[in-house]
Amino acid sequence: MSIKFDGVLLEIIENTFMSIAEEMGAVLVKSAYSTNIKERKDCSCAIFDAEGNTIAQAEHIPMHLGSLLGMVRDIRKNYAPEDIHEGDMFIANDPYNGGGTHLPDIAIASPVFWENEVVAYVINIAHHNDVGGRVPGSNAADSETIYEEGIRIPPVKIFRKGQLDDDILRLILLNCRINEIRRGDLHAQFACNRKGIQRVQEACKKFGKTTLTAYMKELLNYSERKIRQAISQIPNGTFEFTDYLDSDGRGSAPVPIHVKLEIRDTEIFLDFTKNCPQVKGALNLTETALLACIYYSLKCIVEPSLPSNGGYYRAIKYKVEPGTLVACKDPAAVAGRTDTAQRVVDVIFGAMAQVVPKRVVAGCNSAITSIVFGGENPKTNKFYIYLETVAGGSGARFNKDGLDAVQVHMTNTSNLPIESLESEYPLMVEQYKMITDSGGAGKYRGGLGIRKDIRILDHQCIFSVKADRQKLPPWGLEGGKTGAAGKIVINPDSADPIILDSKKSNTLLAPGTILSCQTPGSGGYGDARERSRELIVLDLEQGMISRSSAIEDYGLTEAELSAIKIFSE
Repeated sequence: MSIKFDGVLLEIIENTFMSIAEEMGAVLVKSAYSTNIKERKDCSCAIFDAEGNTIAQAEHIPMHLGSLLGMVRDIRKNYAPEDIHEGDMFIANDPYNGGGTHLPDIAIASPVFWENEVVAYVINIAHHNDVGGRVPGSNAADSETIYEEGIRIPPVKIFRKGQLDDDILRLILLNCRINEIRRGDLHAQFACNRKGIQRVQEACKKFGKTTLTAYMKELLNYSERKIRQAISQIPNGTFEFTDYLDSDGRGSAPVPIHVKLEIRDTEIFLDFTKNCPQVKGALNLTETALLACIYYSLKCIVEPSLPSNGGYYRAIKYKVEPGTLVACKDPAAVAGRTDTAQRVVDVIFGAMAQVVPKRVVAGCNSAITSIVFGGENPKTNKFYIYLETVAGGSGARFNKDGLDAVQVHMTNTSNLPIESLESEYPLMVEQYKMITDSGGAGKYRGGLGIRKDIRILDHQCIFSVKADRQKLPPWGLEGGKTGAAGKIVINPDSADPIILDSKKSNTLLAPGTILSCQTPGSGGYGDARERSRELIVLDLEQGMISRSSAIEDYGLTEAELSAIKIFSE
């Protein structure tokens, strides 16, 4: 049956799906048990059509798209249509057999039936702060194979026709530390999908199945038309860029990541074949994770107003070599894949800056500075795991300073409030502040990184860090200077501080030890000598830059400085 599409109705249906995904996220966050989900919102929700095309992804974590992209595909590969029933829910986390990107991200997918037919899938994903493996938190950058990283779950039914398979649940929980928290978080995920199913079925009832499924297809077509039109406004050309990871996770020299990007009329081609073989450590990226980086980056730069669906993917072509760092194969370790993902974004941004510099920000902190503490809480005599990814600077742009103390690119998590941290864990925050001079100097200053010092209280703690941008700082653009690199320090400001490798796991910290997490800043944009004097004075007064930077980077004189009240003094 031919349908004449109405633009207003298309917009209504698009926003209906987006609101469903957002409501699912609210249910998950409000129902979760762990601080990583209920406070930091390390989770995502999306709706797919019956064939597995993205229809709507809520504005949660861009990296999670990599885990969501392959799940419907793998369900359809492992289950015949007659084996999928109303009330079924599937669970998976495996990067090689379940569409995932690393094991702590557990996804739950549910088919949505209407008139005895699958019309859509609702999926949510949540980062669990432990799924077993060799280290508390299951997120070590120095593991060598995926078998060290935790329990692997291919797509299997956790619910069958509405009934929980308790055997599967008990098997999963037995492989996790603190399994009562895992149980609570998983039940929050189940509730999230039930809400998504309810809302999609209400949409079917309101609009009619035929209309709704037809408009799903048209949403994809509209998104494709929109990106092709946007690409056609960018000059054709070929652009290359290379950036580096600190190491491979096992102590190597810096690891290059390269892209060759070609704009050809209404399509963009990305060639990642000139990248190194998959590495020894856990920095490897699966192909679906690479796709998430590509789709995020080009949406940001080419047309930020694109609907968050799979239609615009059609105008983007890519090429990889299987078994490489950015398209790894089983059994490569992948727990630290997000830092590699961040650097993939950086190289795409770096290439696009050569053709549309005003659409690209300077180098950001571009790291998932993940700190994980584990041990026995002396107050409860129970094992705990505290995980947080600490924010840093966002790069300056052609007309504005970078943002201070924010997550960037492939992550979008919140900080864990001090009150929550100290009430739930035997830890104390000694100081929490932005780092002076960590933003690169420029006509527009780069955003500042964060220093967070945490003291271990009355117990021995196991500590792991997974971070980057601690050897090679974020780059500037158009003459802007680099931002500051990060560092992880045991007992800073003492006679014998110890700087840890950015990818070090299972470090024992004695009672009273202070762990200082200092995150990277970001690059500046434009010549610092062109910066407004009013902005330099304001930065000085607020402690964003130091006197020495004001003189050396921005060209202020001692006479000008003498009249300025410095906040830090």
